[in-house]
Amino acid sequence: MEAAGAGPRIDVAALMAALDAATADAARVRAINADLEARNALLELQNEKMRRALYGPRSERSRQLVDQMELGFEELETTASEDEALGLLAAARTSVAPFERRRPARKPLPEHLPRERVVIPAPCACPSCGGTRLSKLGEDVTETLEVIPRQWKVVQTVREKVSCRDCEAITQPPAPFHVTPRSLFGPAFLAMLLFEKFGQHQPLNRQRDRYAREGVELSLATLADQVGACTAALTPLHRLIEAHVLAAERLHGDDTTVPVLARDKTDTGRLWVYARDDRPFGGTGPPAAIFRYSRDRRGEHPLAHLEGWHGILQADAYAGYNRLFDADRKPLPVQRALCWAHARRHFFELADAAAQLKKRRRTQPVVAPLAVEAVRRIDAIFAVERAVLGHSAEERRLARQQHAAPLVADLHHWLQQQRATLSRGSPVAKAMDYMLGDWPAFAAFLDDGRICLTNNAAERALRPVALGRKAWLFAGSDRGGQRAAFMFGLIATARLNDVDPQAWLADVLARIASIPQQRLAELLPWNWKTAQDRLPIAA
Repeated sequence: MEAAGAGPRIDVAALMAALDAATADAARVRAINADLEARNALLELQNEKMRRALYGPRSERSRQLVDQMELGFEELETTASEDEALGLLAAARTSVAPFERRRPARKPLPEHLPRERVVIPAPCACPSCGGTRLSKLGEDVTETLEVIPRQWKVVQTVREKVSCRDCEAITQPPAPFHVTPRSLFGPAFLAMLLFEKFGQHQPLNRQRDRYAREGVELSLATLADQVGACTAALTPLHRLIEAHVLAAERLHGDDTTVPVLARDKTDTGRLWVYARDDRPFGGTGPPAAIFRYSRDRRGEHPLAHLEGWHGILQADAYAGYNRLFDADRKPLPVQRALCWAHARRHFFELADAAAQLKKRRRTQPVVAPLAVEAVRRIDAIFAVERAVLGHSAEERRLARQQHAAPLVADLHHWLQQQRATLSRGSPVAKAMDYMLGDWPAFAAFLDDGRICLTNNAAERALRPVALGRKAWLFAGSDRGGQRAAFMFGLIATARLNDVDPQAWLADVLARIASIPQQRLAELLPWNWKTAQDRLPIAA
């Protein structure tokens, strides 16, 4: 019998079991929710990528949107896997069925990778009866991907020396070619050094520290010496790319800031890019880009960069380009074509409530109806442009005259009407003035199929620089800025032609000193890629 006044007996074991079951149920629900969020993010990402594949690159903001979606999906996928694992652990102590995520079929591991067989031997005797008369029926193979840490090696080139018994003359093969004078490094290492510094934005001191952890001690001075020597060795190839870019009928131009180390602070220098990309109008010229460095942003710099060149320059409304468009410029004035993406951006910032909340920290963002309408009208023009991407210049001109010209004329008339109703200080008025002040340069694309609607080709070329600034912090000097511009141009050109910059640089450094001057064009990224594509066929 229970003692007088005593309460009911508590079954601690039952309570703990119920708590474990509730915990497992909660973990299962969290895993299911995380899985659904990851699935939704994947579907949205796939949808956006298919839209880009169907309609072509839509804008710089669209590319950034895909990048953001991929980062978001990465985070949700990681969370879902973590919650699944925690749910399995929680369910192991209970009768609650664990949640297991359904995953898509995995791609097989690449066939070209070497295979290492690790055989788990079968038992020598039957576990059931102890018999030793066993017959092999087959085997199951499970493949896992593994990585071998980077391997370093020293290549010893032995040159045998012989003496003639008849004339006593001594003969020896010539010394092997070195990529840089008195170099201890092979072309593959030098290509890695250059690409890590200028393509992956890893300064030399960080590379030195990483090599030291791998057992290879190299001084910073030695590495810097090799970068300078390689830059000199690659100069002839850079000149060919420069000549190819400046032979274009149309160029994309843009610039971005670059911090430069000064005496007591860092100054703000400039990196300029001039990109040739004839693919939008079906041109046969391979895409390429060159970079230039300057200590400031004065208009004399683009004037010097494009001295002797004439054609169509697609850029923003920066006043420093204006002297290129003077009617008395020699040999000829440059034709001006402005970027519709820049113009749209001014309106979009006034129409995007989320951007205002983030940028201005307003609790109540003000969305301008006129800006929303301007974005809608400009997007209709972009829709026409996507339909003629990659067509010939004449086909693009005819389609634009038929479909885009009425939209452009309506937009111009609408902007003039609405501008008359706005005050001078209105943000929407400033966005309208940006377009109305240079309307002929915005409308130039209607009469010339070579002109693109945007300057995104230049902005894409500059994007790695903007991403890398946080890693390399600043250029060490004006010469360092010029050297960075030199290498950025080579790497950007390789990427524009779908060439692996590091593999290309390794082959170029191995061959550039021995190849005849008249065959140097074989090393240009687009010709190199064609030769590499032929190798498997020949094999």
